[in-house]
Amino acid sequence: MNDKNDYIKAAQQVIISLGLTRAQQNERSGLCLLALLNLTPSKSWADAENPLMGITPIMEWAREHYNKGYAPNTRETIRRQTIHQFCDAGIALYNPDKPDRPVNSPKAVYQIEPAVLAVLRTFGTPHWHNNLTAYLAERETLIARYAKEREQNRIPVEIAPGKRITLSPGEHSELIRAIIEDFAPRFAPGSLLIYAGDTGEKWGYFDAALLAGLGVDIDFHGKMPDVVLHYTEKNWLLLVESVTSHGPVDGKRHAELAELFAGSSAGLVYVTAFPTRAVMGRYLSEIAWETEVWVADAPSHLIHFNGERFLGPYDAS
Repeated sequence: MNDKNDYIKAAQQVIISLGLTRAQQNERSGLCLLALLNLTPSKSWADAENPLMGITPIMEWAREHYNKGYAPNTRETIRRQTIHQFCDAGIALYNPDKPDRPVNSPKAVYQIEPAVLAVLRTFGTPHWHNNLTAYLAERETLIARYAKEREQNRIPVEIAPGKRITLSPGEHSELIRAIIEDFAPRFAPGSLLIYAGDTGEKWGYFDAALLAGLGVDIDFHGKMPDVVLHYTEKNWLLLVESVTSHGPVDGKRHAELAELFAGSSAGLVYVTAFPTRAVMGRYLSEIAWETEVWVADAPSHLIHFNGERFLGPYDAS
C-alpha cells in the first residue's frame, strides 16, 4: 500500500475501529492520526512511531507528506474537533513530556498513547483483530488512569473553608489561586467568590445566581474578568484581572467591565493582579486611573492609581 489516499482511508478505518464518532471519521482526522504516527506513504504500519507533535507541525506534516494544505485558521478546528477527541478517547496523550504545561501554551504537544501504538503497528496483519479486541476491553481503564494523572496536575484553590475547586495548570491559574487565597482575605475579608476563570475551561467556577441577585446577568459571550468577588460587608464587587503575560485593567478594559456590570447594585472596584513587581513594571503605563493593583509577591500591599478613594467604588457619573 503506497497510494496516499489508501493510507488516509486506512487511517479513517482505524478511527472507526477505535470507536470515535462520525464527526472524527473524516480525512482531516485520518491525516492527524497519520501525522501522530509519522506514517509517511513510504512506511508500513509496523513502522509507526509516536513523536511529540503540536497542532501546527501536524498541519505542516500533512502538507509535506500528503499534499493536504490547511489554512492557518483551521488550526482551532483541528485542535477542537479532532485532537481533543483523540485525547478524550485515550488515543493521544496531551503534554506527556510536561503534564503541568499551561493549557494555553504554544508549546503544547500530543503523542500517540503507547498501548494504541502497539495495536496500530499490527494493522493489516493477522494479529490486528485480536489485538484491537484486547485493547478495547482495557481502554476504559487506561482512559481513567490518564484522567486521574491529569487531575493530579491541576491546581487546587480553596474558595471557602473546606471547599475546593481545581484549575488547569499554569502560571495564570497560580495567580488566580493567590488572588482568592491571599488577596481576598487581606483586602476583602469574608467576601464570596462569584467567578474564577480557567484557561482550560473558560468558566472554572461561576455562581450565576449570586451575581444575578446583584443585578448582573451574564451570558456566555460576556468577557468576564478572571476573578469576581462580592465583598459583602461593604457591598462591593471586586473585578480582578490576573495578568501574567497580557491584559491589565487599562482604559479600554475598564470601559468594557463597566458596561458588562452596569446593572450591579453593588459598587464596582477594579483590580489588576500581577505575580511580581517585575511583571507589573512592564504594564505601568497602561493601567487605568481609579483602579487598584495587587502584586502576589508583596501580598500585604495594595497600590492605588490616583483618585480620592483607596479600594472603593466610584460613581459612574
